[in-house]
Amino acid sequence: MQYIKFIVLTLVLAALTACSKGGEGSVAGGEAKSASTSGECKLVSTKDDSPLAIKVSDKDTPQAKEFLATCVNPYTKVYAADAEAAKAGRKVFTFNNCMGCHGGKLEGIMAPSLSKNTQGGQGAFDQKWVYAKNATDKGMFETIAGGTPGTSGGTMFIWHVQLPDHTGDGLSTDDILKVIAYIRTEYKGDGEKTWLK
Repeated sequence: MQYIKFIVLTLVLAALTACSKGGEGSVAGGEAKSASTSGECKLVSTKDDSPLAIKVSDKDTPQAKEFLATCVNPYTKVYAADAEAAKAGRKVFTFNNCMGCHGGKLEGIMAPSLSKNTQGGQGAFDQKWVYAKNATDKGMFETIAGGTPGTSGGTMFIWHVQLPDHTGDGLSTDDILKVIAYIRTEYKGDGEKTWLK
C-alpha cells in the first residue's frame, strides 16, 4: 500500500511540474512566463535564439523598465483604448522610416505587412506571422530590437541602441515598445489578438 501511495504521489508531482512548465513556448503563455524569477525579461534573438543583451538603463522610462522586468508592453492596451495616444507610436514609426519597408499603412512593400499577417504569397492573408513569435509583444520586440536572419524576403536590421551594429542612432526600449503598440492598433487580420490578453 505504501508503494502505491508513493507512485500516486510521484505521478501527481510530475503532472504539476509539467503543468507549471507547459505554455512557456506557447504564444499565449510565452509572453508572461518569459520573465525570470529575478524580475528580468529573458530576451532572445529572432536570428538564432541567443540572448539579447538589453538591460535597464538610467534613461529608460517606467514603461520600458516594466517591460524589461515582465515582458509585457504597457503601451499596447493603452494605445488600443486611446487612438490619440497611439499617435506617439506612429510618430516613432514614421520618423525612423519604418514605412520605407513596411508601408505607410503597414501594408508591406519590401518587407511583410504588419496590418495583416501574410504568408504564402501576394494577397494571401492568414493569422500566421512570418515569425510566429511576433504574435506576442515580447516576440515582436525581439524581432525589431535584434533583427532577423537574411532570407529571400530580406533582413530586418538591428534597431536597439544597446546592440552592436544597430541601425542609425538606434532605438531605445521605449521607442520600440511604442512602435509595437502602434502596429497592434492597425492590425486588420483575422488572427487572434494575443497581445491584448
